[in-house]
Amino acid sequence: MKGMDILSNIQNHQKVVLIGDGAVGSSYAFAMAQQGIAEEFVIVDVVKDRTVGDALDLEDATPFTAPKSIYSGEYSDCKDADLVVITAGAPQKPGETRLDLVNKNLNILSTIVKPVVDSGFDGIFLVAANPVDILTYATWKFSGFPKEKVIGSGISLDTARLRVALGKKFNVSPDSVDAYILGEHGDSEFAAFSTASIGTKPLLQIAKEEGVSTDELAELEDGVRNKAYEIINKKGATFYGVGTALMRISKAILRDENAVLPVGAYMDGQYGLNDIYIGTPAVINGQGLNRVIESPLSDDEMKKMTDSADTLKKVLNDGLKALAEKQAK
Repeated sequence: MKGMDILSNIQNHQKVVLIGDGAVGSSYAFAMAQQGIAEEFVIVDVVKDRTVGDALDLEDATPFTAPKSIYSGEYSDCKDADLVVITAGAPQKPGETRLDLVNKNLNILSTIVKPVVDSGFDGIFLVAANPVDILTYATWKFSGFPKEKVIGSGISLDTARLRVALGKKFNVSPDSVDAYILGEHGDSEFAAFSTASIGTKPLLQIAKEEGVSTDELAELEDGVRNKAYEIINKKGATFYGVGTALMRISKAILRDENAVLPVGAYMDGQYGLNDIYIGTPAVINGQGLNRVIESPLSDDEMKKMTDSADTLKKVLNDGLKALAEKQAK
């Protein structure tokens, strides 16, 4: 029983379908329930019992938060959804990079996107499965949707980690730090320190005044880049941070916020890049990706962005080629 069907007749009724009910997916579902976002929330996974159990568990939170119809569903439920969030895929194992996952997860993704589109879905895709930049591009390709309607979680989590680290270093709240990780969500990502600020004051100036060296900032950046590996080695997976990041992007879409958020966006000449999804600040609203905000990078940072894109393109092309060969057999 879907419950509260009366809500579905109301004009501003919003529906989200989550595909993939693992640690990341269920954390995202919990974050959405806590924030009371979307009146209808559907969970789809190959392990049907888990989705039923999660829906029953999550609905118990609604008396404390906001009324919401939460249920286990199928791809056909995507037909009238505003947003489909894909977290399904093989998880990253200890010692494995996000790029190592590409062949396994491209194959899984190819079996997801088609039935979603076939349902009649005409909303926005938000992709979080790794390697996220490559799988977001593949979702765009497999779906045939316009680039504005396919968004990746990209560097949202990495940027949060950078703000946490800088907040600790300079003794300010992380949400008062205006700083971004750019590039791949992975080993070639980098901190755009040249554009970072705290309370309008350039971060590099603050660092100089407080005696924080370039080497210390590089060490902090390295810690951000490798934080996922540290978490995976200690507890097996990362999920609370990315689940909350997905909730934040979803809220910007569903509430038509025009919020500037770090995401994985399609490049159409920005940073000199084309035909690739990569991490950048962008304006997110009810139409999806409204526009990319191109950061004014230093020469050194621009080289890092180009190198990151080159890394992604090679893995993407190799992965799509391998998938085409497998499907042709």
